[in-house]
Amino acid sequence: MERITRADLAPLFDRLRAVFAAQREFLIDLDGQVGDSDLGITMNKAFDAMHASVAAGGEDALGKTLQRAGMAAAKAAPSTMGTLMATGFMRGGKALEAADAIGTPEMAAFWAAFLAGVDERGKARRGDKTLIDVLAPVSESLAASRASGLALAPALDAATRAAAAALEATRQLMAQHGKAAAFRDKTIGLQDAGATVAFFLVEAMSAHVQSGAN
Repeated sequence: MERITRADLAPLFDRLRAVFAAQREFLIDLDGQVGDSDLGITMNKAFDAMHASVAAGGEDALGKTLQRAGMAAAKAAPSTMGTLMATGFMRGGKALEAADAIGTPEMAAFWAAFLAGVDERGKARRGDKTLIDVLAPVSESLAASRASGLALAPALDAATRAAAAALEATRQLMAQHGKAAAFRDKTIGLQDAGATVAFFLVEAMSAHVQSGAN
C-alpha cells in the first residue's frame, strides 16, 4: 500500500480495534505492576469507539474522520490514557485536514501533531517513562523518512523498529508521572505500559500498510 485513503481508514481501525482487544489482558497485567490495572480495558473501549466512529463516518474527509475518531475515544474512555489517545488522534487529524490520502509526508505530519498534542496535554518530558518515550522516536524516524523520500511501507517499518528500541529502553527509566511515580525505584526494569500502547499503535499501522489491505 503506497498511500492510506479515506476508504482504507475503516479496515485500518478494524485492525487497531482487533489489536487492542487481543492485547487487553496483557495491558491489564502490565499496568497492574505499578498502576491501576485498567489500561487494557481503557484501550479496548477507546479503539472500539474509534472503529465504530470511522465505520459510520459517512462523507467526512480523511482528516475530519480522524478527528471524529479522537472525539469518540474521549467520550468512551475518559481516563488519562484515553484522553491522551483522543488528543493525539484529534491533533493528527487536524494536521491532515487538507490531505486526501496519507503517504510518508502526511504520516510524518500526523505523528508530529500526535506527539505535540500528547506532550501539551500530558505535560511529560522525554525520559519520564511515558508514551512520549516511544512517540518521539516514531516522529523523528518518520521525519527522517520524509526527508529522504522513503515510501510509506518502509517508512513505517523503520518507525516501528525505532518504537521497539525505544520501548525496550523504557525499562531503564524511572516513572515520573501518575500512580507509577509512587513506586519510583520499583519501576526500573519494567516496560512502560503507556509506551507499550504507542508501540502497538505504530506497529499495527505498519502491519496494515505492509499487508496492502484495502
